[in-house]
Amino acid sequence: MKILVTGGTGYIGSHTIVDLIEHGFDVVSVDSFINSDGSALEGIKAITGKDVKNYHVDLRDKDKTRKIFEENPDIEGIIHFAALKAVGESVEKPLLYFDNNINSLLNILENIVDHGVKYFIFSSSCTVYGTPDKLPVDENTPVKEAESPYGRTKQISEQISKDVLKNTKAKAIMLRYFNPAGAHESALLGESPALPPLNLVPVITETAIGKRPSMQVFGTDYDTRDGSAIRDYIHVMDLAGAHTKALQYLIGNSDAPAYDVFNLGIGQGVTVLEAIHAFEKVTGQKLNYVLSDRRPGDIPAIYADYSKAKKILKWHPKRDINAIMKTAWEWEKVRSGQK
Repeated sequence: MKILVTGGTGYIGSHTIVDLIEHGFDVVSVDSFINSDGSALEGIKAITGKDVKNYHVDLRDKDKTRKIFEENPDIEGIIHFAALKAVGESVEKPLLYFDNNINSLLNILENIVDHGVKYFIFSSSCTVYGTPDKLPVDENTPVKEAESPYGRTKQISEQISKDVLKNTKAKAIMLRYFNPAGAHESALLGESPALPPLNLVPVITETAIGKRPSMQVFGTDYDTRDGSAIRDYIHVMDLAGAHTKALQYLIGNSDAPAYDVFNLGIGQGVTVLEAIHAFEKVTGQKLNYVLSDRRPGDIPAIYADYSKAKKILKWHPKRDINAIMKTAWEWEKVRSGQK
């Protein structure tokens, strides 16, 4: 079965392509390289032995997007990652985020309708929940006011997908995941954004390797164990596997709902300071960090209840924060030429 992965040379997309290939799928990628440079394709080949075709296309371009489907009429499923994802940047540049994230989705959905694509997996986010009233968060947690334009694009995208696809035979799953981190265990593939990363783990590894003189801990006065924000860090290969399982579930269950939602996390909250200390313990590297004010768009704490995914998709995370830090550090050394 041929699967189109949008944002395929990005962080989560590239790791998911590896998992899809290892489970027998034929994969085509599309990526505009807005936040990647295509080097992940080399890592994918080194791990799987497969050359994956990538279309260098901005999905906001309606004609070029349609051409991908015309050249690949046998696409039966789509996993849609392609989106801008930095919470802080979205606060500063909301129009950019609405334009990129929403219009690219609309063009993908139009081609699902026009070409009879059967399966759609959407890369959503825990940001759709806003600031939850209670933890952990499950799929029945109310979707509240988004704390950032990025979160708003995920809320809107979920609703658009539901409205469009209910008039088709396509089946869709929205995967709301928490904080992806880590790298492939081979250290041949990992997070390598073209733009300076703003998410915690690559900031930690870049600080440890010397690319940054220091790093900031945003917020030390939250109502948490140590005052820093709590997040649910999930290893990228566990996350990649969940996308494959979601696809297999739709393929293998004709009675599956036409539209469904699953949370993906490890079910435990880790504070920013705890994550820093885990890195220091696993790697033996001391980090130069400074305590700073809260960052706009951030919430105090969020972590997942993933029991629905465990029950229905037969998925559960296999790696913890220590595995995340170990693989992220090994990858950082490789991409920085120190290994």
